[in-house]
Amino acid sequence: MESIYSLRDVYLELSLGKNKRKILNNVQLEISSGKIYTIVGSSGCGKTSLLRVMAGLNIATSGKVLYKSQLVKKPPEGVAFVFQDYTNALLPWRTVEKNISLGIERKLSKEECAVRVKDAISLVKLTSRESDYPWQLSGGMQQRVQIARALATKPSVLLMDEPFAALDAMTKSVLQDELLKLRDQTGISIVFITHDIEEAIYLGDEVSLMKGPPGEICQSLKIDLPDNRNQISTRSLPAFLSYRKQLYDAIAEN
Repeated sequence: MESIYSLRDVYLELSLGKNKRKILNNVQLEISSGKIYTIVGSSGCGKTSLLRVMAGLNIATSGKVLYKSQLVKKPPEGVAFVFQDYTNALLPWRTVEKNISLGIERKLSKEECAVRVKDAISLVKLTSRESDYPWQLSGGMQQRVQIARALATKPSVLLMDEPFAALDAMTKSVLQDELLKLRDQTGISIVFITHDIEEAIYLGDEVSLMKGPPGEICQSLKIDLPDNRNQISTRSLPAFLSYRKQLYDAIAEN
């Protein structure tokens, strides 16, 4: 399987006044095209910083971050970022349709932009809500708008920073299943940050456990679960429970 991202010996230091703080330490990752790669770890271990390095928002102090074999020195074309804080990510004076078009309206013709927006709205199941404003939507719907805005750019990769963390359990489960369907429909690659071990296993084709600070990948697991996952039956499988135990044991050791 072709790697869409390759991180080799990645370190990151950030300046804090006159001092420097090590944020990431010797991170090694290979992320395959068309897969969902989940990274799980406690708050403050460096997960978001790692995602920002991959997005070209922070530049690694040393090591290499390669996207499609090209060194990442700025935000790469074909990579879209989905933030945890969907409320502040959306513009309250813009409708659903206008929020989704934000990243493409100056790059495409009006007709092509309209087609992209319509397709993205359909993918996230928000048809008939195009004229609503963010404040008229539930939290889950607002997050769907943010995902649709990313999809409208036709990305190869979605970088998702704990996108479901603020949602209630039922909405989170629905969006987890929608994300799996989205990957199957589009073939998009997804890097998904979470602090929820079960979410990481349920969504992931591969799961990495991160410890820190400074952030390090301390264990990775290939996930072999049925493709057609179900919130009840999949989470009850012996294999799922075994993956969960391995990750909890690794956390206890670190």
